[in-house]
Amino acid sequence: MTPASVHDIRNLALLGHAGCGKTTLLEALLVASGTIGATGTIERGDTISDFDPQEKAMGHSLSTSLAHLEWAGHWVNLLDTPGTPDLAGRALTALPAVETAAVLVSAAAGIESGTRRMMEAARDKCRLVVVSKIDAATPASLAALLDDLCATFGRECLPINLPSASGDAVIDCFFAPDANREPAFSSVSAAHDSIVDQVVELDEALMASYLEQGESLDPEQLHAPFEQALREGHLIPVCFVSARTGAGVKELLDILGRLMPDPTEGNPPRFLKGDGADAQEVEVAADPERHVIAHVFQVANDPYRGKLGLFRIHQGRISPNTQLYIGDSRKPFKVSHLLRLQGKNQAETPLGVPGDICAVARVDDIHPDAVLHDSHDEDNYHLAPASYPQPVFGLALIPQKHGDEQKLAEALVRLLDEDPCLEVGFDHQARQTVVRGLGELHLKIILEQLRARWNLQFDTATPSVPYRETINGTAEARYRHKKQSGGAGQFGEVALRVESLPRGSGIELGNEVKGGAIPTNFLPAVEKGVRQALAEGALAGFPVQDVKVVLVDGKAHAVDSNEVSFVSAGRHATLEALLGARPVVLEPLVSVTVKVADSNFGEVSGEFAGRRGHLTTTESPASGFTLLTAILPLAEMEGFEARLKAICAGESEFSITAAGYEPAPQDVQQRLAKSWTGHGSGQ
Repeated sequence: MTPASVHDIRNLALLGHAGCGKTTLLEALLVASGTIGATGTIERGDTISDFDPQEKAMGHSLSTSLAHLEWAGHWVNLLDTPGTPDLAGRALTALPAVETAAVLVSAAAGIESGTRRMMEAARDKCRLVVVSKIDAATPASLAALLDDLCATFGRECLPINLPSASGDAVIDCFFAPDANREPAFSSVSAAHDSIVDQVVELDEALMASYLEQGESLDPEQLHAPFEQALREGHLIPVCFVSARTGAGVKELLDILGRLMPDPTEGNPPRFLKGDGADAQEVEVAADPERHVIAHVFQVANDPYRGKLGLFRIHQGRISPNTQLYIGDSRKPFKVSHLLRLQGKNQAETPLGVPGDICAVARVDDIHPDAVLHDSHDEDNYHLAPASYPQPVFGLALIPQKHGDEQKLAEALVRLLDEDPCLEVGFDHQARQTVVRGLGELHLKIILEQLRARWNLQFDTATPSVPYRETINGTAEARYRHKKQSGGAGQFGEVALRVESLPRGSGIELGNEVKGGAIPTNFLPAVEKGVRQALAEGALAGFPVQDVKVVLVDGKAHAVDSNEVSFVSAGRHATLEALLGARPVVLEPLVSVTVKVADSNFGEVSGEFAGRRGHLTTTESPASGFTLLTAILPLAEMEGFEARLKAICAGESEFSITAAGYEPAPQDVQQRLAKSWTGHGSGQ
């Protein structure tokens, strides 16, 4: 089967904190729609979406998986995403593929850090809050949770149904508010009036009819303003469900089909043509008759099944034998098999229409964030860059078997395709491969994937802290590189100026040379030397950032000047200028957020202080708990997660994000500068 029209399609991402019930709800929706015959469970390891052996062993989703169902003439694509904070990047890749972000909130656990993170990340999408596990909560706690949702995310959070007093069903508050059933709390008529009032605010004619004439409005009359309210964040419907008992599951399916936007009604992602400041926004329409434009939002690699690319079709139609280009590639590939996924199961489909989510296998050049198109008119199209958490935790990997270095490198390249928050680098001083992720669990998962999927064995070590250098002033330097050896010599002279830039600016290069003092053909060599110096550092051997280097003068010799001479002159002039501009070592900082019981507040805040950290905010998200946020040096984070678990007996939430760079304490700077042996030999 395949959807016949773009208007039949609904695309949703199931988002939320780990343990909120996303995978279990997906199973319940598939059973209720008749897509599968029996509900799988996480405990048995037989759910549709958690099919990877590592997921089954851990009991958590580790990557985003796709499933689909049909309900009342609608085709619903569902993306089940990981909820673990360390895997937030893998969850966020689903957002460009959907119109609706369905954020689950466990009725038992309430609003958690993952809830806040995903509600914020999905602010440009139509959002739906699904309160799950209502069978494990009392009416009073459900009423309190609804109040918490409004207090946290705004008065736009309005219930579209309510749990029944008996607890075994939900009561519709939108389509049939006159049903004579008693809710567990609140009032059906009050909930109906609130959501209608919220919607009609966006349509003056409807508002006049509703208020002045006192007419009741048919739900169909509210469809257009309802979609507008969703798009603008003016309405965030809240519904209640229990995947275990089935309460609210079919009602949720009705909400998805009748009220959530189709691909023509949501907020489309921004497509740009060109790069940098010259990039211009382009129109992409859900029209099957136009050129194909599809976006690869996820890539999966399997050593045996090959590379699998999942993509959302935004424009045009795709069928087997369609020829597509990947990005700016001049060579097309032919879609030999167009696939529709149901978890790990792949089935061929004859057609993909706008709004559809499909896949292709064994296309080696496909990569994450690629735009697939069938005409060179769409060359250089790309989505507006997404924002992902920056990886901060690191591990050095040392293969146990000689000769496995290349195999390790190839496996890491494959994993980089799958995870936008994985970073791989090489520490040239220690001669170690370094992987960085969002936390200890993230890296543990990566290491297990390397062992299980590629049969790699390696040792791990703590990598060096990624310090940086910058300057606090302005300085100029001139350097002449000159060598004579009997025949043709070497000559190059460079004068330049270095200036400090605001934190986070990166590197800027400028040129004020006049009169051709340095021939144009030698300017790339000067830049190469400058960049070499910035990469190696002048004070303690760390890369330099937030610096502007301006070439101001130089000299060349008609016979002896060459590229080598100007590379050397550029490098040495830069190093001398940096040393004269009050260089400092910057240390990386991280922002750590911890939810702990009030009884552990003092010990946890003391742990922060002992690691050179300082509290920035404290909140009380729930009775008896405190949410602490602190800024700490990354160098002080080793062993923190284990220490936190010991303090809180495992009862805590923990997330970490990069927080920029700041000057290291003077004693740290002196120690790093003293231990650096490369400066003397480099000069």
